[in-house]
Amino acid sequence: MDKNLKVYIMVITLLVAASCNIGFDRDKIPLAKVGDKTLYLDDLRSVLPSGLSYDDSIMMAEDYIKKWVMNELLVKKAEENLSPSQKDMAKELMEYRNSMLTYRYKMELMFQKLDTLVDEREMKSYYDQNKDNFILGRDIVKAIFIKIPAEVSRPEQVKVFCEQVSDDSIRELQEFCLKFAITYDIFIDNWVEFERIAQNLPEQLSDPEKALRRNNILEFRDSEFYYVLCVNDYRLAGNIAPIEYVEGNIRNLVINRRRIDFLKKIEDDVYLEGIRNNKFKLYSYEPEAND
Repeated sequence: MDKNLKVYIMVITLLVAASCNIGFDRDKIPLAKVGDKTLYLDDLRSVLPSGLSYDDSIMMAEDYIKKWVMNELLVKKAEENLSPSQKDMAKELMEYRNSMLTYRYKMELMFQKLDTLVDEREMKSYYDQNKDNFILGRDIVKAIFIKIPAEVSRPEQVKVFCEQVSDDSIRELQEFCLKFAITYDIFIDNWVEFERIAQNLPEQLSDPEKALRRNNILEFRDSEFYYVLCVNDYRLAGNIAPIEYVEGNIRNLVINRRRIDFLKKIEDDVYLEGIRNNKFKLYSYEPEAND
C-alpha cells in the first residue's frame, strides 16, 4: 500500500483511539475515493472487530481499504467497457428475487410442516427394499481393545472378561481397565471400522480379513505392553452393512425423499389452487412450421 496512505491510516487510528472528545464528526473522515464513491472512517469501523491490538487494527484497515479500492476500480472499469444491454441486469435481478422468494416460502413451509421423525419400522422397510445400496466399503467390527503395561497385563483374566460379554463382565472389565490400562475402547453395542482399532496395534495386520475369520481374540506383545483385541462380531467389506451401522444414512435418505415429495406437493397444490380460483389463464398457441 502507498506509504502516505499507510501513515494516514495510522493517524486516523490514533485519532479514533485518543480523541473521544474532539468536536468534529469523526465518522465522516474520508479514507479513500474512487470516482464519486468515498470510503469513510465509519465504514471501516463497522467492519473491524473490537478488541484488536493496534498492529492488527492497522493491518486489517490496510487490507480492507485496498480491497475496497480494488473492487471499486473493477466496477468502474466494467461500467466504462460494458454495453448498455450488458449492464442491464433488471431481468437477472427479477429472476433472482423471484427465485429467492419461492425458495424462502418453500423452506418456511417445510420448517413448519415437514415430519422429520423416522421410526424403526420405516427405517427397516427402507433398508429391506434397498439393501444393495448399503454395501460395506470397509471391514467393521463390534470389539473390545485394551492396551496394558506388560507387568500388570493378566492376559487370562482379560480374555475371560472379553469372552463372557455381559453387563457384569463389562462392568468388571471397565473397572480393571480404569486401574491398569493405558488405553481401552469397548465397542460392543456399536459397529466401528476395524481399521480404526487395528491402527492401535503394535504391528500391521498383513491380512485383516483372514485375521477376522480365524480369530475372535487377537493378542500382541512388545517390550512394554500387552495388547488384546476381542472381536465380538464382524462384517467384511463387500457385504451388506447391518442396519444399525447405516441407520443415520437411512434416516437422512428417508427425510430427503419426504422433502422432495413435499416440495413437489407444494407446487402441485399451488397450481391446483390457481385453477380453482381462476388465478391464471392459458392461451392456445400453434407454432408455425419454421418456428
